Parts: sequence; C-alpha cells; structure tokens
Amino acid sequence: MKKIGFIGIGKLGLDCAEVMAEKHEVRGYDIYPRTSDSVKVCDIEELVNESEWIFIAVPTPHAEGYDGSVPSSHMEPRDFGHDAVIDAINKVNQHAQSSKKVVLISTVLPGTTRKKFVPLLDAKHQFCYNPYLIAMGSVKWDMANPEMVIIGTEDGSLTGVAGELIELYKTIMNNDPRYEVGTWDECEAIKIFYNTFISAKVGLVNMIQDFALRIGNINVDVVTDALARSTMRIMGPKYMTAGMGDAGACHPRDNIALRWLAKEYNIGYDLFDTVMHAREIQAKNLAMFLVDLSVLNERMPIVIHGKAYKPDVEYCIGSYSTLVAHYIEQEGVDVVYVDPLADNKDQVVDSVDGPAIFLWAHNRKITYEYTGDQRDTQPYCTIAPGSIIVDPWRKLSSTVDVEVVHYGNTRNS
Repeated sequence: MKKIGFIGIGKLGLDCAEVMAEKHEVRGYDIYPRTSDSVKVCDIEELVNESEWIFIAVPTPHAEGYDGSVPSSHMEPRDFGHDAVIDAINKVNQHAQSSKKVVLISTVLPGTTRKKFVPLLDAKHQFCYNPYLIAMGSVKWDMANPEMVIIGTEDGSLTGVAGELIELYKTIMNNDPRYEVGTWDECEAIKIFYNTFISAKVGLVNMIQDFALRIGNINVDVVTDALARSTMRIMGPKYMTAGMGDAGACHPRDNIALRWLAKEYNIGYDLFDTVMHAREIQAKNLAMFLVDLSVLNERMPIVIHGKAYKPDVEYCIGSYSTLVAHYIEQEGVDVVYVDPLADNKDQVVDSVDGPAIFLWAHNRKITYEYTGDQRDTQPYCTIAPGSIIVDPWRKLSSTVDVEVVHYGNTRNS
C-alpha cells in the first residue's frame, strides 16, 4: 500500500483519487471544499508530507469563450493556462521535507513541462508527466481500463520512477493496458494529438452526414460502418457514428491550443483551425435543418434534448448543443433545453407544453457503450403527440404520435 496525495480533487481528480484509494492510502487537497468516503481530504502541508507520491490534477483552462460552446475559430489562438500547475509545484516545494515522486496529469502543449514546470521543481524531487485518457461520466471506469498509460521522463527512458509508476498502476488496473514511455515532450504530444485525432475523426464522419443531406439516397451509417470496419489502414470503430459534434472540456480547447502552437513554431499551416471551423459549420447546418423544419411545421418551437455536453454529466462547458443553439438564435428563432443535470440552467425548462421539434442531442448508449453500459437515454420530459424528434444518431423509431427524423439518412427506403 502506497501513500498517495492528489493536489486537485475536482470533477476529474476526485474520481481518480478514489480509484487509487481502493488499493492505497490516499489524501486529497483542493482549494474548494470537497468530501469523500475513501480519500482523506486534508490541508496541503499534511498531504505533501504524508505522501510518497504526489499527483497534480489541477485544471489548465482556457480563457472564457474558448471552450467550443460558442463559435471560436475566428478568435486569436491561445495556449492553456498554467497558473494552477505552477501554484501546485510551488506548494510541493514549500512544504516537502523530503524527496517526493511528483506526477503531473494535466494536459499541456508539447514543450511546456520542460520549459515551464520542471525548472520550478526542487531538484530533490523525482518527476513524471502522465496525462490521463479519461472522460466525464466514465472517469472511474476509464481510470481502471485505459487504452494506454502515457509516462513521460526527461530523456524518454524507463527510469526508476517511471518503472515504479507502472508497478503502482498495475495494482489498480482492471485491464492490461500498454505503457507508452517517452520524453516529457513526446508524451505531451501523444495526449493532445490523441484528442485532436478524435476531433478530426468526428469532423470527418459528420462531413459525410452533411453530404448525405445534400446529395440524397445516402444513409450515413452505411458509409461510416464500412469505414469503421476498415481497420487494416485507416480506422477503428470508436467515434465512427455521425451525430453531434465533438464537445467537452478537452477536445475543442485542445485544437485551439494546437492552433497557438502551430503559430508559435511557425509550422506554416493550421489544420486545427480547419477542424474547428468545420465543427462550427456542421453545427450551423444542423441548426438550419431545425429552423427549416420549424418553418415547415407552422413555426413549431425548437427544444434541444440535452444541454450538457454529454449525457449523465452536468457540465455545459464545450457543449455542442449550445453551439447549435447559437446558430438557431442567429436566425431569430428561440430555443429552450430540457436537461435535468445541466449546470447552466439558462433556458432550461422542466417540461414542454404541446408539440415541439426536439433535437435528440444525448444518446447515452453510443456515448458509454464502450464501458459495457447498454442503457438508452430516457426522455427528460413528456414528448407531446404531434412532436417531431430530429435524431442525429438515427437510433429512435417513429410512433403513432411522434415522428422521428433520422438526420443523416436520406435514403428513400
């Protein structure tokens, strides 16, 4: 049993710490009040001095407006914010009376750790960069069942502390992940390009969806399913269902940060701007589809079923639903949301009176199926007879009372 401390036990850090606490003695510290049944929440001095391992799990945020919940491709690219990481390192230096094994899990751009963080850390400490591949709504499952564990060291070698970290992770893993060891810079690149590959992948499958709507006689799922099975050269099946765009607190902002990096190092081109711009146009296309459908149906009100960026979480940061709503409202059409969990209650209603056009933004089975969770999304409110559901996932079926439109399928049969 190891003595482990987590600096930062917020929406991601706490769940990760609790997974560690299933096998180890874990303390947690945060600038905000937190509670846990398995992690001892304490002050920073106790955490630092009573822990052998110190995991820094603080946010690296962007400025307001850069999360992707509203158009951002026109804005000046920016790097992540590093203040919270620097503050955590300073706290370790201030309170540590002996050598500690410090592990940074926060996402940063390639080159940041070497330039900004390691020079600040007292030389007596050992350091690894270890970004996590975890997602809200399935943090604990992802923590114990990762596709890979990314571990960065100064020269990319499997140094003593990196080997010890691998042995530590083996105690909590439910699967048998591969361990990718590289330099700090390589591991920063693995994490952020992993995320932007997903953004690009989602953008490509949603582009096929746009073509299906323009050309006709195309069911986007026939195309994407064939591509998803083409694992010899191009693809794997995950993120190969066209639907809502990439969203959340990480992926959109990672593309924005990579735009900054491309400019900073004068790469000469900016693929990430294209990814973000395509994401916004795809949202606008969906919005116009909803507006046109409303006009065709005597200006039936538009309701977005799910304001948070994914089902089963409350966070509206980086929400594709609010991006779609932005473009609907640009057309002078009102929109409301139904979402019992949304942390931003602006325009969220508990019920909808009469028929409406519903955008079925959430599909929890598609979102969480990889974890083994097969449950479908249940309606967040009563769907009145005469309503129309626009299903970008193409999984719902029409009933006698409610018509379902499969967005992205223009086959006649």
